[in-house]
Amino acid sequence: MNAPQFEDITYERRNAAAVITINRPQRYNAFRSQTVEELIKAFKMAWADRGVQAVILTGAGEKAFCSGGDVKQRAETGDYGPSESGLFEIGLLHKTIRDIPKPVIAAVNGIAIGGGHVLHVLCDLTIASSTARFGQSGPKVGSFDAGFGSAYLARIVGEKRAREIWYLCRQYDAETAKSWGLVNEVVAPEKLLDEALAWADEIAEKSPTAIRFLKQSFNADTDHQAGLSNMAMSALDLYVVSEEGMEGANAFAEKRMPDFAAKVAHH
Repeated sequence: MNAPQFEDITYERRNAAAVITINRPQRYNAFRSQTVEELIKAFKMAWADRGVQAVILTGAGEKAFCSGGDVKQRAETGDYGPSESGLFEIGLLHKTIRDIPKPVIAAVNGIAIGGGHVLHVLCDLTIASSTARFGQSGPKVGSFDAGFGSAYLARIVGEKRAREIWYLCRQYDAETAKSWGLVNEVVAPEKLLDEALAWADEIAEKSPTAIRFLKQSFNADTDHQAGLSNMAMSALDLYVVSEEGMEGANAFAEKRMPDFAAKVAHH
């Protein structure tokens, strides 16, 4: 199989690990439709490769792991740009990270915000650089993830913390994230990839079939959240084009405080 030519990401084999890197540092590794499709292809390559025992997901540069959907692209074209399928496949990317029968390790090298935060939450394990920052941003910019991004997050950090993360949209440092159980380990920035690779090497010594069953068992407990996720994506499609949703995007682009209350449709 010829390796696809990637533009927005890079893919490489390191020992028994596949390292997938979001490579849009000029946009804080925000994803557009093409980025999401390339990520799905890369995860499927890792899935098909019997030599791969674990996948590491990280971001290029030192500033960002992933800052979520590309708001600049949305401001320019009203969507996340063209894709091969014609769809914005973010829901399928979430599903693929969960369904690949190999552990996925997020190596968070900088900010993991919004949709980028959801990606690390969905990974099996998270290693963070001491410079990493975590948080959601949806309610600030006219968006939300009412599927895995909220329900599964609550399984990880508990209800009170998860609601705080979503309702207040604050940013948290790596040590706070570790104390909350949101990350497994915090290391110096220059040791991040080596640490993630060391964890992948430890996984590679274990039985792949046992790991596969364990991952599927962990997932089975939260698989019903996929139904919520589908419904939340449909709701988001309607919300982002509403007056209230657009106020968030417009305020972000115009660098001002949004006035959501004035735009609320009264039900």
